This record gives sequence, C-alpha cells and structure tokens, in this order.
Amino acid sequence: MQTAGGGGPRQERMLPQPDVFSRLLDTKGLISQDFNLLFGPETATRLLKNWPTSYKEKVISAAENLTTTPVLQSLLKSAWNPRDNEPSQDHSEWDSDMASFLLLLHILPPQPTKKTMLKISAAQAMDHLVVFHKSCQSVEEHPKNQEGNHQPYLLASGTSKQAISNYYFLMDKKLIPCQGTTSLAAIDELLKTHFIFSVSYKDALSSMYTFLQTTVYGIDVDTTKENPKVKELRAKFMNKS
Repeated sequence: MQTAGGGGPRQERMLPQPDVFSRLLDTKGLISQDFNLLFGPETATRLLKNWPTSYKEKVISAAENLTTTPVLQSLLKSAWNPRDNEPSQDHSEWDSDMASFLLLLHILPPQPTKKTMLKISAAQAMDHLVVFHKSCQSVEEHPKNQEGNHQPYLLASGTSKQAISNYYFLMDKKLIPCQGTTSLAAIDELLKTHFIFSVSYKDALSSMYTFLQTTVYGIDVDTTKENPKVKELRAKFMNKS
C-alpha cells in the first residue's frame, strides 16, 4: 500500500505490514489504541467529547445559511432530529450525528486541486465518506466490487441509514470492523486511520478532514496548511460563545 497524494497527516510513519490487517480484523480497538499512544488520551477523545456539545449545533446552524438543495434539506431535517426520536418514515437519511458531518462537508465542499480539474459536488463527495450497505446483503461482497482505494471510507451496514448495526472502514479492498457502533465513533475512528496508516486525505474530503484535525482534535494546528474556507470556519466557531 502506498501513501496517497493530497492533504492529510503531515508526519510520515511506518506503514503496516499485510499481517496488520489480520490483527485489525481479529482485534477491535487497535486504531484508537495506537492513536492514543501517538497523541495522548486528551487529544484522542476530543471529537467524541466535544462534537455533541461544542460543534454539532454550530455546524447545523451554519448549514442552514447555505443555498438550499433537496439533499441539504434532508440532511438538516435528520441533523435536528434527536437520536431517540422516531426516525422518518422513508428512512432515507442518516442519523443526527452522521447528518451533521455530512452537513460539514457541504459547508467545506471539495476544492479544485492541481492534480485534477474535475470538480465534484458536496452531495457527490458524501459517497467518499460513507456508503450505506443493506444488512440483508453480505458485506464481504462489497470490497470485491471496489477499486483499490488507498484512502479509507466507511461502510455502514443496517436495515436503513437511520438504523446502522455495524460500521466498517474499507481501504485497499480490506474490510475492517470499527470498534464503535455509533456514527460519531465511526467518524472518530475513520479520521484516526489516516494517521495510523500514514494515509493522506482524499481530495474530495480534505477540507472537512483538515477542519476536524486542526479545530476539533487540535493536531498540528500551526503546521497544517488550511484553505481559506477552513480558516474562516475555524475562526467563526472559535469566536462564537
């Protein structure tokens, strides 16, 4: 596995040998454990502790000021819907926490890069972050139909997007079960995999990941290159009471 291009963790680290994937399959929690050793328990728990109390509502409120689209409207409805409330009848959107991260992706959409002039929308980029998999189908079949993506993404398996029973992250056609069963825990572990595997961020998600890295986790704040949108949002959130 080679380190992919684009933005992401700045420090080069030893890439895992193939047998590490087997260890990850057999033992949940190794990603979080290694991240904790690298950055310490305070940094490692910042997203889980602070997203629900300090960031989520700000993200939802900021997204309400964006140009309205059907996808955005659906995400806003899901994001404001508490987890313990009855899900919508069509079950078409994600739970409140996952919806809030997808709203963050709309606030910080994919930016053009020197490597490619192809621009994708935030709605298209959502599939680069998380893919829904109907639990009645075998998850083992999913990697066989995918290209060898170096950057990890989430596979959410459940009866509906609002009723996910298991999260996995997929990288290089390897399906690794996440330790947590909530969308918040899955996103937390997904970002941490970039540091543990020394994999750079996918271009379509670079702005969103960089915001989470510098603003929420507080990692490499002074040395990480942020685009103007990320800087503006971080300043806005930090200045809000």
